[in-house]
Amino acid sequence: MTDDFPASVDVDYADGEGEDPADYPSLQHKIEKAIEVTRRGLEEYDNPAVMWTGGKDSTLTLYFINQVAEKFGYEKPTAVFIDHFQHFDDITDFVERWADEWDIELVYARNEDVGAYVEEHGLEPGDDIPVAELNEQNQHHIRDILEFEEDTFPFLLDTYVGNHLLKTVALNNALEAHDIDGVISGVRWDEQEARADETFFSPRHDPDLFPPHDRIQPILQFAEADVWDAFWNYVVPDTVEAFPDEGYVPQADDDLPEGVTQEDIPISPKYFAGFRSLGSEVSTEKTTEEPAWLQNLEDTTERAGRAQDKEDLMERLRDLGYM
Repeated sequence: MTDDFPASVDVDYADGEGEDPADYPSLQHKIEKAIEVTRRGLEEYDNPAVMWTGGKDSTLTLYFINQVAEKFGYEKPTAVFIDHFQHFDDITDFVERWADEWDIELVYARNEDVGAYVEEHGLEPGDDIPVAELNEQNQHHIRDILEFEEDTFPFLLDTYVGNHLLKTVALNNALEAHDIDGVISGVRWDEQEARADETFFSPRHDPDLFPPHDRIQPILQFAEADVWDAFWNYVVPDTVEAFPDEGYVPQADDDLPEGVTQEDIPISPKYFAGFRSLGSEVSTEKTTEEPAWLQNLEDTTERAGRAQDKEDLMERLRDLGYM
Protein backbone atom coordinates (compact mmCIF):
# COMPACT_ATOMS: atom_id res chain seq x y z
CA MET A 1 0.00 0.00 0.00
CA THR A 2 1.53 3.32 -1.03
CA ASP A 3 1.61 6.68 0.70
CA ASP A 4 -0.09 8.41 -2.27
CA PHE A 5 -3.35 6.50 -1.73
CA PRO A 6 -6.05 6.95 -2.99
CA ALA A 7 -5.05 7.79 -6.56
CA SER A 8 -7.58 5.39 -8.08
CA VAL A 9 -10.48 5.99 -5.65
CA ASP A 10 -13.23 8.41 -6.65
CA VAL A 11 -15.53 9.14 -3.71
CA ASP A 12 -17.00 12.32 -2.28
CA TYR A 13 -15.33 12.93 1.07
CA ALA A 14 -17.83 15.72 1.80
CA ASP A 15 -20.87 13.45 1.45
CA GLY A 16 -22.83 13.82 4.69
CA GLU A 17 -21.00 16.94 5.86
CA GLY A 18 -23.18 19.02 8.17
CA GLU A 19 -25.95 16.40 8.22
CA ASP A 20 -27.57 14.48 11.05
CA PRO A 21 -30.18 11.71 11.27
CA ALA A 22 -33.02 14.23 10.82
CA ASP A 23 -31.87 14.80 7.23
CA TYR A 24 -33.08 11.24 6.51
CA PRO A 25 -36.66 11.51 7.80
CA SER A 26 -37.84 7.93 7.38
CA LEU A 27 -36.34 4.49 7.87
CA GLN A 28 -36.65 3.94 4.13
CA HIS A 29 -34.56 7.07 3.43
CA LYS A 30 -31.90 5.79 5.82
CA ILE A 31 -31.85 2.33 4.25
CA GLU A 32 -31.59 3.73 0.72
CA LYS A 33 -28.58 5.82 1.74
CA ALA A 34 -26.96 2.84 3.47
CA ILE A 35 -27.32 0.77 0.31
CA GLU A 36 -25.94 3.60 -1.84
CA VAL A 37 -22.85 4.04 0.37
CA THR A 38 -22.30 0.30 0.69
CA ARG A 39 -22.48 -0.22 -3.07
CA ARG A 40 -20.06 2.65 -3.69
CA GLY A 41 -17.66 1.19 -1.15
CA LEU A 42 -17.70 -2.24 -2.73
CA GLU A 43 -17.17 -0.69 -6.19
CA GLU A 44 -14.40 1.80 -5.46
CA TYR A 45 -11.95 -0.10 -3.28
CA ASP A 46 -9.67 -2.90 -4.37
CA ASN A 47 -9.72 -4.73 -1.07
CA PRO A 48 -12.37 -3.47 1.38
CA ALA A 49 -13.08 -5.12 4.70
CA VAL A 50 -15.86 -4.72 7.25
CA MET A 51 -15.19 -4.12 10.93
CA TRP A 52 -17.43 -6.51 12.87
CA THR A 53 -17.71 -6.35 16.64
CA GLY A 54 -20.80 -8.52 17.02
CA GLY A 55 -22.68 -5.41 18.12
CA LYS A 56 -25.92 -4.21 16.56
CA ASP A 57 -24.39 -1.46 14.40
CA SER A 58 -21.68 -3.51 12.75
CA THR A 59 -24.08 -6.43 12.30
CA LEU A 60 -26.61 -4.14 10.59
CA THR A 61 -23.78 -2.87 8.38
CA LEU A 62 -22.85 -6.45 7.50
CA TYR A 63 -26.50 -7.15 6.62
CA PHE A 64 -26.43 -4.29 4.08
CA ILE A 65 -23.15 -5.62 2.69
CA ASN A 66 -24.71 -9.07 2.25
CA GLN A 67 -27.76 -7.61 0.50
CA VAL A 68 -25.74 -5.41 -1.86
CA ALA A 69 -23.15 -8.08 -2.64
CA GLU A 70 -25.80 -10.67 -3.49
CA LYS A 71 -27.97 -8.29 -5.53
CA PHE A 72 -25.20 -6.72 -7.59
CA GLY A 73 -22.74 -9.60 -7.73
CA TYR A 74 -19.90 -8.19 -5.62
CA GLU A 75 -17.52 -10.38 -3.69
CA LYS A 76 -18.24 -10.18 0.02
CA PRO A 77 -15.45 -8.40 1.88
CA THR A 78 -13.52 -10.01 4.71
CA ALA A 79 -14.83 -9.29 8.22
CA VAL A 80 -12.20 -8.13 10.71
CA PHE A 81 -12.90 -8.87 14.38
CA ILE A 82 -10.61 -7.04 16.80
CA ASP A 83 -9.76 -9.50 19.56
CA HIS A 84 -8.69 -7.38 22.52
CA PHE A 85 -8.55 -10.39 24.89
CA GLN A 86 -11.37 -9.06 27.09
CA HIS A 87 -14.50 -10.09 25.16
CA PHE A 88 -17.64 -11.67 26.49
CA ASP A 89 -17.39 -15.29 25.33
CA ASP A 90 -20.87 -15.25 23.86
CA ILE A 91 -19.98 -12.33 21.57
CA THR A 92 -17.15 -14.36 20.04
CA ASP A 93 -19.50 -17.33 19.70
CA PHE A 94 -22.11 -15.10 18.03
CA VAL A 95 -19.65 -13.69 15.49
CA GLU A 96 -18.26 -17.11 14.55
CA ARG A 97 -21.74 -18.61 14.18
CA TRP A 98 -23.04 -15.86 11.88
CA ALA A 99 -19.84 -15.64 9.87
CA ASP A 100 -20.42 -19.27 9.02
CA GLU A 101 -24.15 -18.74 8.41
CA TRP A 102 -23.55 -15.79 6.08
CA ASP A 103 -20.46 -17.28 4.39
CA ILE A 104 -18.19 -14.44 5.52
CA GLU A 105 -14.44 -14.85 5.79
CA LEU A 106 -13.54 -13.86 9.35
CA VAL A 107 -10.07 -12.75 10.41
CA TYR A 108 -8.90 -11.73 13.86
CA ALA A 109 -6.91 -8.57 14.52
CA ARG A 110 -4.81 -8.91 17.67
CA ASN A 111 -1.89 -7.12 19.25
CA GLU A 112 0.08 -10.34 19.45
CA ASP A 113 2.95 -8.78 21.40
CA VAL A 114 0.70 -7.60 24.24
CA GLY A 115 -1.24 -10.87 24.11
CA ALA A 116 1.94 -12.93 24.41
CA TYR A 117 3.09 -10.96 27.47
CA VAL A 118 -0.34 -11.32 29.11
CA GLU A 119 -0.41 -15.06 28.49
CA GLU A 120 3.19 -15.66 29.56
CA HIS A 121 2.69 -13.85 32.87
CA GLY A 122 -0.88 -14.95 33.51
CA LEU A 123 -2.19 -11.40 33.77
CA GLU A 124 -5.75 -10.50 34.65
CA PRO A 125 -7.51 -7.31 33.52
CA GLY A 126 -6.16 -4.42 35.57
CA ASP A 127 -2.69 -5.93 36.10
CA ASP A 128 0.23 -3.74 35.06
CA ILE A 129 2.24 -4.26 31.88
CA PRO A 130 5.80 -2.81 31.82
CA VAL A 131 6.32 -0.66 28.75
CA ALA A 132 9.94 -1.84 28.47
CA GLU A 133 8.79 -5.47 28.02
CA LEU A 134 6.94 -4.72 24.77
CA ASN A 135 8.29 -4.67 21.24
CA GLU A 136 9.59 -1.65 19.36
CA GLN A 137 6.29 -0.94 17.59
CA ASN A 138 4.27 -0.83 20.81
CA GLN A 139 6.89 1.25 22.61
CA HIS A 140 6.89 3.70 19.68
CA HIS A 141 3.12 4.10 19.95
CA ILE A 142 3.21 4.48 23.73
CA ARG A 143 6.11 6.93 23.92
CA ASP A 144 6.06 8.84 20.62
CA ILE A 145 2.42 8.83 19.53
CA LEU A 146 0.53 8.71 22.84
CA GLU A 147 3.33 10.56 24.70
CA PHE A 148 2.72 8.32 27.70
CA GLU A 149 5.57 8.63 30.20
CA GLU A 150 4.76 6.08 32.92
CA ASP A 151 6.77 2.87 33.21
CA THR A 152 3.66 0.65 33.26
CA PHE A 153 0.06 0.75 32.10
CA PRO A 154 -2.92 -1.39 33.16
CA PHE A 155 -4.10 -4.29 31.02
CA LEU A 156 -7.51 -2.72 30.49
CA LEU A 157 -9.27 -2.09 27.20
CA ASP A 158 -11.12 1.11 28.04
CA THR A 159 -8.10 3.21 28.96
CA TYR A 160 -5.99 5.52 26.83
CA VAL A 161 -2.99 3.21 26.31
CA GLY A 162 -4.95 -0.04 26.51
CA ASN A 163 -7.53 0.97 23.93
CA HIS A 164 -4.90 2.22 21.51
CA LEU A 165 -2.68 -0.85 21.73
CA LEU A 166 -5.38 -3.50 21.92
CA LYS A 167 -7.69 -2.07 19.27
CA THR A 168 -6.07 0.59 17.07
CA VAL A 169 -2.60 -0.94 16.76
CA ALA A 170 -4.19 -4.36 16.28
CA LEU A 171 -6.40 -2.93 13.52
CA ASN A 172 -3.50 -1.14 11.82
CA ASN A 173 -1.48 -4.35 11.75
CA ALA A 174 -4.42 -6.20 10.18
CA LEU A 175 -4.90 -3.48 7.55
CA GLU A 176 -1.28 -3.80 6.57
CA ALA A 177 -1.18 -7.60 6.70
CA HIS A 178 -4.27 -7.95 4.48
CA ASP A 179 -3.57 -4.88 2.29
CA ILE A 180 -6.98 -3.37 3.12
CA ASP A 181 -7.72 -0.02 1.48
CA GLY A 182 -11.31 0.58 2.63
CA VAL A 183 -12.69 -0.10 6.12
CA ILE A 184 -16.48 -0.40 6.25
CA SER A 185 -17.70 0.38 9.75
CA GLY A 186 -20.96 0.83 11.65
CA VAL A 187 -20.33 4.14 13.41
CA ARG A 188 -23.29 6.53 13.77
CA TRP A 189 -23.57 10.28 14.17
CA ASP A 190 -25.77 10.09 17.25
CA GLU A 191 -23.80 7.43 19.11
CA GLN A 192 -20.93 9.55 20.40
CA GLU A 193 -20.09 13.26 20.16
CA ALA A 194 -16.68 12.59 18.62
CA ARG A 195 -18.41 10.87 15.66
CA ALA A 196 -20.97 13.61 14.97
CA ASP A 197 -18.89 15.28 12.22
CA GLU A 198 -18.02 12.13 10.28
CA THR A 199 -18.83 11.79 6.58
CA PHE A 200 -19.87 8.70 4.66
CA PHE A 201 -16.38 8.38 3.15
CA SER A 202 -13.65 9.51 5.50
CA PRO A 203 -9.93 9.53 4.61
CA ARG A 204 -7.23 8.13 6.90
CA HIS A 205 -4.13 8.87 4.83
CA ASP A 206 -1.38 9.78 7.32
CA PRO A 207 1.24 7.01 6.95
CA ASP A 208 2.87 8.04 10.24
CA LEU A 209 -0.26 6.99 12.14
CA PHE A 210 -1.85 4.16 10.14
CA PRO A 211 -1.68 2.30 6.83
CA PRO A 212 -3.43 4.77 4.48
CA HIS A 213 -7.06 3.79 3.92
CA ASP A 214 -10.58 5.19 3.82
CA ARG A 215 -13.42 4.64 6.25
CA ILE A 216 -16.74 3.76 4.60
CA GLN A 217 -19.65 4.44 6.96
CA PRO A 218 -23.05 3.40 5.59
CA ILE A 219 -25.20 3.84 8.72
CA LEU A 220 -24.10 7.25 10.02
CA GLN A 221 -27.67 8.48 9.47
CA PHE A 222 -29.29 5.86 11.72
CA ALA A 223 -30.36 6.81 15.22
CA GLU A 224 -30.32 4.07 17.84
CA ALA A 225 -34.07 3.44 17.52
CA ASP A 226 -33.72 3.22 13.73
CA VAL A 227 -31.20 0.41 14.11
CA TRP A 228 -33.68 -1.65 16.09
CA ASP A 229 -36.51 -0.82 13.68
CA ALA A 230 -34.33 -2.08 10.84
CA PHE A 231 -33.55 -5.30 12.68
CA TRP A 232 -37.12 -6.23 13.60
CA ASN A 233 -38.67 -5.16 10.29
CA TYR A 234 -35.97 -6.17 7.78
CA VAL A 235 -32.90 -8.03 9.08
CA VAL A 236 -34.65 -10.65 11.21
CA PRO A 237 -37.56 -11.35 8.82
CA ASP A 238 -35.08 -11.70 5.94
CA THR A 239 -32.83 -14.00 7.96
CA VAL A 240 -35.16 -16.18 10.03
CA GLU A 241 -37.57 -18.27 7.96
CA ALA A 242 -40.05 -18.76 10.82
CA PHE A 243 -40.19 -15.04 11.64
CA PRO A 244 -43.22 -13.02 10.41
CA ASP A 245 -42.49 -11.28 7.10
CA GLU A 246 -44.20 -8.13 8.33
CA GLY A 247 -41.86 -7.98 11.34
CA TYR A 248 -42.47 -8.36 15.04
CA VAL A 249 -40.95 -6.55 18.05
CA PRO A 250 -40.46 -8.86 21.06
CA GLN A 251 -41.67 -7.38 24.32
CA ALA A 252 -39.41 -9.53 26.50
CA ASP A 253 -36.31 -11.68 26.11
CA ASP A 254 -38.46 -14.80 25.70
CA ASP A 255 -41.25 -13.21 23.64
CA LEU A 256 -40.46 -14.70 20.23
CA PRO A 257 -42.70 -16.16 17.51
CA GLU A 258 -43.40 -19.87 17.71
CA GLY A 259 -40.48 -21.93 16.46
CA VAL A 260 -37.94 -19.10 16.85
CA THR A 261 -35.18 -19.02 19.47
CA GLN A 262 -32.61 -16.35 20.30
CA GLU A 263 -29.97 -18.49 18.60
CA ASP A 264 -31.88 -18.19 15.31
CA ILE A 265 -31.71 -14.39 15.36
CA PRO A 266 -28.67 -12.35 14.21
CA ILE A 267 -28.74 -10.18 17.33
CA SER A 268 -26.25 -10.70 20.13
CA PRO A 269 -27.80 -12.37 23.18
CA LYS A 270 -26.31 -9.56 25.29
CA TYR A 271 -28.98 -7.20 23.93
CA PHE A 272 -31.75 -9.60 24.96
CA ALA A 273 -30.16 -9.67 28.43
CA GLY A 274 -30.34 -5.89 28.88
CA PHE A 275 -27.01 -4.63 27.59
CA ARG A 276 -27.45 -1.59 25.38
CA SER A 277 -23.90 -1.06 24.15
CA LEU A 278 -21.21 -3.75 24.06
CA GLY A 279 -17.59 -3.25 25.06
CA SER A 280 -15.23 -5.37 27.12
CA GLU A 281 -16.32 -7.94 29.67
CA VAL A 282 -14.70 -6.02 32.51
CA SER A 283 -15.90 -2.51 31.64
CA THR A 284 -19.43 -2.89 30.28
CA GLU A 285 -22.46 -3.05 32.53
CA LYS A 286 -26.19 -3.12 32.00
CA THR A 287 -28.48 -0.75 33.86
CA THR A 288 -31.72 -2.71 33.43
CA GLU A 289 -32.95 -6.21 32.65
CA GLU A 290 -35.10 -4.98 29.75
CA PRO A 291 -33.98 -5.91 26.23
CA ALA A 292 -32.04 -3.05 24.64
CA TRP A 293 -34.74 -2.05 22.15
CA LEU A 294 -37.35 -1.62 24.91
CA GLN A 295 -35.27 0.75 27.01
CA ASN A 296 -35.72 4.53 27.11
CA LEU A 297 -33.70 5.29 23.98
CA GLU A 298 -34.71 8.95 23.77
CA ASP A 299 -33.92 10.18 27.27
CA THR A 300 -30.94 8.07 28.34
CA THR A 301 -27.38 7.70 27.08
CA GLU A 302 -26.65 4.72 24.85
CA ARG A 303 -23.08 4.21 26.06
CA ALA A 304 -23.79 4.82 29.76
CA GLY A 305 -22.78 1.24 30.54
CA ARG A 306 -19.33 1.71 29.00
CA ALA A 307 -16.23 2.77 30.94
CA GLN A 308 -16.21 6.55 30.83
CA ASP A 309 -12.44 7.02 30.86
CA LYS A 310 -12.34 5.94 27.23
CA GLU A 311 -15.52 7.82 26.35
CA ASP A 312 -13.95 11.05 27.60
CA LEU A 313 -10.87 10.42 25.42
CA MET A 314 -12.84 9.39 22.32
CA GLU A 315 -11.95 12.36 20.12
CA ARG A 316 -8.21 11.96 20.64
CA LEU A 317 -8.41 8.19 20.23
CA ARG A 318 -10.24 8.66 16.92
CA ASP A 319 -7.57 11.08 15.70
CA LEU A 320 -5.10 8.25 16.26
CA GLY A 321 -7.13 5.73 14.26
CA TYR A 322 -9.77 4.37 16.64
CA MET A 323 -13.16 3.62 15.08
